[in-house]
Amino acid sequence: MLSSDQHHTMDFNVKKLASDAGVFFTRAVQFTEEKLGQAEKTELDAHLENLISRGDGTKNWTEKILRQTEVLLQPNPSARIEEYIYDKLDKKLPSKATNAELLGQYMLDAAAEFGPETPYGSTLITVGEYQKRLGGAERELLHTSATTFLTPLRNFLEGDWRTISKERRLLENRRLDLDICKARVKKAKQAEAKAAAAPDFQETRPRNYVLSASASALLSEEVDKAEHELRVAQTEFDRQAEVTRLLLEGISSTHLNHLRCLQDFAEAQATYYAQCHHYMQDLQRELSRCANSVSGPASAAICPNPVSSAFLSGPSIGAAVSSSSSSSSNQKPRTPTMEQMQLPVTGARKAKVLYDYDAHDVSELSLLADELITVYTVLGMDPDWLIGERGNDKGKVPVTYLELLS
Repeated sequence: MLSSDQHHTMDFNVKKLASDAGVFFTRAVQFTEEKLGQAEKTELDAHLENLISRGDGTKNWTEKILRQTEVLLQPNPSARIEEYIYDKLDKKLPSKATNAELLGQYMLDAAAEFGPETPYGSTLITVGEYQKRLGGAERELLHTSATTFLTPLRNFLEGDWRTISKERRLLENRRLDLDICKARVKKAKQAEAKAAAAPDFQETRPRNYVLSASASALLSEEVDKAEHELRVAQTEFDRQAEVTRLLLEGISSTHLNHLRCLQDFAEAQATYYAQCHHYMQDLQRELSRCANSVSGPASAAICPNPVSSAFLSGPSIGAAVSSSSSSSSNQKPRTPTMEQMQLPVTGARKAKVLYDYDAHDVSELSLLADELITVYTVLGMDPDWLIGERGNDKGKVPVTYLELLS
């Protein structure tokens, strides 16, 4: 048996359900009549309409940019689905090697089987190591992009925009309620006016006069009730319109935040491509040295340690490499003098170092991020490199690691 409290609760729930169903049906009728042109519709003010349009555009373009950035960073649809599932489960995605890292590891494994001392094996080792470096740079790009760009965009769509959408739906309901109340007031006043314009004087008995007065009072009461409901609906609509307006005006702050995120994303891409460009330049130089070493008359089969021939004198690169290798165990490498450069020197200026750089041989100059150095070029020099000076130290430096100052 149910207690009286339980019966009361059930009755309340049933009444509330019936009331909600009635409100929903009334709103549906109003909405349908508006679409058919059979009912008047309260229009929002121009400022709020512009804010709504701007908000919709922000949401739509943010979704497109987010999805396409995900495709750019992870072209594999299956991998994207896996990342999405882990994200929804609030679990950390297991760390996986990038494609370049896998390729590099396969090359190293192949070199171990073919023999690292063979020309093919040693070249596989060289290329494989650089592939792994490229993969590491890609991994850093993916991590930085996800943190500084994708996550803020996703947070906007799943957080702020959901709140805005909820308040906009509530505003639409308040508008429908307001127009329903306006229609009721209009109908009540029309009924009252019709009754006043055609009173029933056919019957002269006092009873009929009493009934007529009673009906008039009821109509007047109906008008008062409808007008009261209209005032309440208008107040609720105005309040909800203000809440929605304030939220939509916050889209300007969202644009500023996304602007900063976009700058961070572009910087991450610039860093990644600069690293890739530098790695590939280094790889090309080392492969060239490998080819010269293999073709030399008395050279070893494996690739020699990187030594640039641009700053060394001698009849051939192979001879320079051989002399450098034979003396490396007994003599400390010396930085080549700038007199060996081709002159004239042009365009001396200051430059800020963007990233740390370890010199690959004695012809290059190691760099530390944020330090200032003097740079210039010489006639006939590779355009991707400059001569850097820091005190008494001089050497080649890669342009992609520098920010040239005026």
